[in-house]
Amino acid sequence: MSDAIVGDDGLARPVWASSDPLLREYYDTEWGMPVVDEPGLYERIVLEGFQAGLSWATILRKRPAFRVAFADFDPDRVAEFTDDDVERLMADAGIVRNERKIRAAITNARATVALRDDGGLVDFVWSFKPDRTPAPRTLAEVPTTSDESVALSKALRRKGFAFVGPTTMFALMEAIGMVDTHLVDSHRRGTSGIWTT
Repeated sequence: MSDAIVGDDGLARPVWASSDPLLREYYDTEWGMPVVDEPGLYERIVLEGFQAGLSWATILRKRPAFRVAFADFDPDRVAEFTDDDVERLMADAGIVRNERKIRAAITNARATVALRDDGGLVDFVWSFKPDRTPAPRTLAEVPTTSDESVALSKALRRKGFAFVGPTTMFALMEAIGMVDTHLVDSHRRGTSGIWTT
């Protein structure tokens, strides 16, 4: 038994990626693929934080505006943001206007810059890659946290990051290919090149 839905193109996807064209495109081309550059990883951490309590479709629709608002997710530039920038962002209808999340994005930019002295964000995050990945057949079998996401959350918090709870970090791990939670019947299973089963 599988929760995968076969689309009109003959390809199997989970229900969340089957109807909305934007989510389908994201699922087919980006979700679960390795992200190994600092701006890309910083962007994913920020967007996963903004997504908390909202739908991922909402974040994807606002992603172009987020990129403009947060200087293309350049950690050096965002780290220099001031209270004036927070006010500017709170007035930007193109993004999610949540002051705590906006301030967390700035905090996380500063923490990303500081982390370069310890090898950098990419190596730090990827050091929490597990030895095994789930192999879910149904959406109910997809975990929402793991020992590694709990450990990553704690480690990032110790480094000064915010909005990086265990569930958010597990979603990050899925999004950047650190775990492969594509349903085993999905056409995307194993496409990251990291996990072969």
